[in-house]
Amino acid sequence: MFAAASTSPLVSLFSSSSSEPLALFSVNTDPNLPSDSFAHLLDDATSQPAPPESVSLISPHPLDSERGKGRELTQTVLHLQSPTLRTTYIRCPPEREDVADLGLGLPQLHLQVRNLGREWSFEVGVVDVMGRRGTIRCSTFQKRPCLKHGASRYPLLHLPLSFPKASSTPLTTWTTVSIHLPSLMAHFSSPAFEETEEGYSDGRLALPRGRYSHSSYIKVYATCRLRRIWFSQGAGSAAAEKPWELQLYSED
Repeated sequence: MFAAASTSPLVSLFSSSSSEPLALFSVNTDPNLPSDSFAHLLDDATSQPAPPESVSLISPHPLDSERGKGRELTQTVLHLQSPTLRTTYIRCPPEREDVADLGLGLPQLHLQVRNLGREWSFEVGVVDVMGRRGTIRCSTFQKRPCLKHGASRYPLLHLPLSFPKASSTPLTTWTTVSIHLPSLMAHFSSPAFEETEEGYSDGRLALPRGRYSHSSYIKVYATCRLRRIWFSQGAGSAAAEKPWELQLYSED
């Protein structure tokens, strides 16, 4: 899908202020929770236009009247919410058989996101140079790194993610989360993280043990507000010099 674009230093997949922000994405919501599971474009500061009356919009944490000034965005963002995290998400490329994977070889993934005080997660599909696939998922509810490896799905490296604490008083309620994908590939081979799924000790899918080749998809789950998703060349060797755990934590 974007193989030719991997020579560019930056590829933007989602910008909430563009004319068609979800043009490259599919949107999935929970049909059993029509009033609580939805994706809606609105102004971050005013939460307008409001979603349909049948929908119950989660309000962001109230800000101090003085310290909160200027910490919200006066522009359109994507509000993504649901009490059932896994059933509500956006995905690029869309989940259709006629759509190829991303094919993006850029090493650094970035998301501009607002914490709504609910559980949140995102994941990216990765492929090594031998064509073996895996999934890297980062979640605010995950307490420690783990590797799930079975026969029914690609290996999943599940990592903890943390937003800045409210007491740190960041300059904005928004955060840029960045991960350097090549530096995480080695952890698919870590026996300390592995949790073998019961009944799948044999015939499991091969682990992506080789060097990072490209990303196959990006999926962002509820609940959050989202402004931008992009891939870049990033800091290159500078990113690799940091402890790998620190690359999972969002910037203040």
